[in-house]
Amino acid sequence: MIKTTSENKNYKAVDIGPLAELAKHEFIHPKFKTRDKGRIFIGELLQTTGAEISFRKLPAGTVISFLHKHIKHEEIYVFLKGSGQFQVDDDTFQIREGSIVKVSVDGSRALSSNSNEPLVYMVIQSHQNTLAAYNVSDGYRVEGNVKL
Repeated sequence: MIKTTSENKNYKAVDIGPLAELAKHEFIHPKFKTRDKGRIFIGELLQTTGAEISFRKLPAGTVISFLHKHIKHEEIYVFLKGSGQFQVDDDTFQIREGSIVKVSVDGSRALSSNSNEPLVYMVIQSHQNTLAAYNVSDGYRVEGNVKL
């Protein structure tokens, strides 16, 4: 189902399949050995060195019934489909397709899918307080021919 589509010294491209088929993926938690259907982590697949990325399809009416934090990683949640509620510490607010939430390491978080359709989202984890520059200020043009 997951396949590497292209790879060379400076990149790796993988295909996890359509988001509509996320439910076919299953993540087994390395510590608790629990099975989490509809979830895939791709940092290891891509061999990332500064971020972890995961995708999840949370069935309609599902509540993540525990709070969690991270030791070093802040998380950015990007909601791609559905709607629900998000909790950070004692605050609870609505999320929907197009919502984006950043939670620092000190924030306790949980979420739920409260619509009639699954909640599909992506989570980007990165080491807190390590960003060197915002937007495109870290990029620069190089010589070469575009072959597209």
